[in-house]
Amino acid sequence: MSTETNYAPQVLTVSGLNQAVSRLLEKNIPLCWISGEVSNFTRAASGHWYFTLKDAQAQVRAVMFKTRTMSVDFLPREGEKVEVRATVTLYAPRGDYQLNVEAIRKAGLGNLYEAFLQLKQKLSQAGWFNQEHKRALPAFPTCIGIVTSPQAAALRDILITLERRAPHVHIIIYPTPVQGAGAAERIIEAIRHAGRRQECDVLIVARGGGSIEDLWAFNDEQLAYAIADCPMPVIAGIGHETDFTIADFVADLRAPTPTAAAEMAVGSQQDFLQRLEQLTLKLKRSMHRELDQENQRLDNHSRRLLSPAAMIANERLKLTGMQRQLRYTLTTLQRQASFRFMQLQLQLGQRRPDMSRQRQQLRQPAGRLQQLAQQNLRLQQQRLANLNVQLELLNPQRTLERGYAMVLDEQGQLIRQPGQLSQASQITIRLATGATRLDVRPAE
Repeated sequence: MSTETNYAPQVLTVSGLNQAVSRLLEKNIPLCWISGEVSNFTRAASGHWYFTLKDAQAQVRAVMFKTRTMSVDFLPREGEKVEVRATVTLYAPRGDYQLNVEAIRKAGLGNLYEAFLQLKQKLSQAGWFNQEHKRALPAFPTCIGIVTSPQAAALRDILITLERRAPHVHIIIYPTPVQGAGAAERIIEAIRHAGRRQECDVLIVARGGGSIEDLWAFNDEQLAYAIADCPMPVIAGIGHETDFTIADFVADLRAPTPTAAAEMAVGSQQDFLQRLEQLTLKLKRSMHRELDQENQRLDNHSRRLLSPAAMIANERLKLTGMQRQLRYTLTTLQRQASFRFMQLQLQLGQRRPDMSRQRQQLRQPAGRLQQLAQQNLRLQQQRLANLNVQLELLNPQRTLERGYAMVLDEQGQLIRQPGQLSQASQITIRLATGATRLDVRPAE
């Protein structure tokens, strides 16, 4: 058994189809540059630009909204060749594909702008734009040099500004073309000529506004070297505020307009005079204040200042007073010391013990001790005499003197018994007045 299923095809609305095609175009065709000729240019009241971009074989509608047109410095003309940066989109209400333009420039400017960026990068990497290479402007220049065209409106604006701000400043114009073939070489020569003469304090290089082709002479590499080598500070006042050239980056100071360059070169004379007047008033006030302080200090010193005689008399009076004070102090101290000494003597007399009684008490034991010592000495002498008598009585010598004798063996020991005598021994007999040695032999 088979089942057949019918699928209904998807149906799109016209607006849905156009939106899908618009998304497809925007996704697959990126933002790009497109060149062509302007046709049917219309500037709407809203500020939007509508035109057709075409070449010999085809054309395409284009729209540039007001927010984008405000950054464009020219108004496209019919038949003018331009280059636009745009995205490809589809205008859904009519089903027409068109270009949504973000930027527009005259044809050929892309190459010029690319050359400008390359030279800018080269000089920047070489250090020509570094701030340490920039020279400061003099505070009070006396001579201003101007490199520009004598017919340029910028010169008139500069002269009017300098006349208004600093009519005392001397002005030297170094005329040169500022546009067209050979203009860069002429500008370089004018700058070098001003540098060789060195007759001005500041050099202004200026011209009015214009397209990138009009200002291209100021994007020359040799011109950048000439500005950098110039011995005096250089102010670049080229074009309008939105215009930038290589000369602007190399110069010591960049002004948004030629008029602004003149204002930067010199200060306003009126401002200087006003500032000078303010400083003068400030200096006067400071001087008056300092004089008042010094006068007051002088008055104080004058009041303290005395004649030498008066000073000597004053010092003599001080010395007399000090002498009296010294005498009084010495007398007072002496009296106080004497009084204190008397007090101490009185206290010593009151606190010193009476030693007569103790001396009397000490004399009695000393006498008794002396009597006892004498009695004890007599007793000991008597005892010693008795002992001497007894010792004399017990002295063996006295016994020997009475006829007795002492018999000693060979070792000097006293022989008390006959058995102590041995045969063939030798004995010693001690008498009162001497001793003799005898041999003992056995009886026969």
